[in-house]
Amino acid sequence: MDSIVEELRREEEQASTKEQETEGASVGTIREVQHPRIYLPLLPRYFQHPSTTGPRPSDFQKAKEDCLRYIQDALLQSQWQRAAELMISYVESLENTNWPKRLAAPEEIWRTGTEILHNHPRSNMEESNHFADQMKNLGVKRYLKISLEHAFYLMCNGHMDEAYQNLVLAESWRYGEQTVLQEKDLKLIQGYKGLLDYFQWLKKKTEMLQLEEESYAESSVQQEMHNFYQQAVVSLKEIIKIPGVWDPFVLCYVDLLEYYKEYEEADEVLREYAYNPKFPSNPNAHVYLYQFLKRRGESKKKQISALQVLHELVPSHELMLEFYAMLKKSKKNKNHKLQLEVIFAVLDFAGWKDNVKAWSCLAKQIVEILQNSGEQFGWLKKEWGIRKDWWLAFHFSHYLAKRNWQENESLTCEKALVAGILQGKDCKYFKYVTHQGSKAKKKKFKRLKNFVKENDWVHLRLSDT
Repeated sequence: MDSIVEELRREEEQASTKEQETEGASVGTIREVQHPRIYLPLLPRYFQHPSTTGPRPSDFQKAKEDCLRYIQDALLQSQWQRAAELMISYVESLENTNWPKRLAAPEEIWRTGTEILHNHPRSNMEESNHFADQMKNLGVKRYLKISLEHAFYLMCNGHMDEAYQNLVLAESWRYGEQTVLQEKDLKLIQGYKGLLDYFQWLKKKTEMLQLEEESYAESSVQQEMHNFYQQAVVSLKEIIKIPGVWDPFVLCYVDLLEYYKEYEEADEVLREYAYNPKFPSNPNAHVYLYQFLKRRGESKKKQISALQVLHELVPSHELMLEFYAMLKKSKKNKNHKLQLEVIFAVLDFAGWKDNVKAWSCLAKQIVEILQNSGEQFGWLKKEWGIRKDWWLAFHFSHYLAKRNWQENESLTCEKALVAGILQGKDCKYFKYVTHQGSKAKKKKFKRLKNFVKENDWVHLRLSDT
């Protein structure tokens, strides 16, 4: 295989020489000045000037670098057989005399080799397992990481038992100081082992539901379930203590706790996951807390508190209409103000532009504000003042009026009411819709026009600075 690589390298060198000769001819007799090599990520090769200082790479190093480049090229073109043949030669890079190169070689071989094995049409599970075992023993610094990725591969291919055994072996692995250095990888391995215990618990739970009550088989399955529960809880509990995003682990852990009626602990886990400042900001954490509180029938105050943080993090979240409905039922004035903020914020996002329910909520609340007047009008003025410069093109253009009218009449009516109140009867969106609607449903659109005309003062007051 070395001869193939050398031949490919010679071809490239010849092409490079021809290029240089062409450049030299155009320059004439001017001598080229050697510049230091430029080291920038992803810099094209023709921008990298050769260096005249420092140790020159050996022929062996050049050959292996060329070989790796050809392997990468083969991978990009899905030429798996060619990549596999070149890989045989590249394995010799483990004997590189250059220490940094030799240190990086196992990682390169593992990444490239697994990519080839997972995609080559003639590869099989046995070969993949053998390759993974060889790589685990090649460098202790990557033992746990390779074990974990190998377990992922087995899980993705439905080999749960084999994946579990691999994780058990990795969990018991110890190698002096390397064990401490790879502590995070070890925690991940324990966590994923806990997930597999949870899946076994789920299988036993399904199996138990199909058995007769108070039978010997049922009590046996219950005992197995409890064993898997204990194993899973120990592993999952440890990993979610580490600051990070652990959504699958938290969900499984809470499901186990809820099944065995450990509600207080489940609540504590979810609150810690959502509110601990050491953990990264994670909207899902607040979703899980809210869903748990809702399942438990906790007070609306607690549910609103969880959703309010979610609103601040992701104002366009799908739960915002549920949050809006909850705020509407509240008797507190501050919640009614927040209610208006929530529905306006939702409609700031393109994904909600054509949501009939969202526009209906906004239309109803604006009508209620006009009927009640008072300080609530100030809330409306504030929210509209933030948006009046860009909502016109975003929601109320003539083009959107035509498109909405053709696609969804209910949506168009709700938007027309909002547009007419906020911008007045001369609004392009309102004028187009009422003109088209008067032909089809004269009585309905006459009421709409009369209501907007009666409240024509609103857009003037909203425009006041």
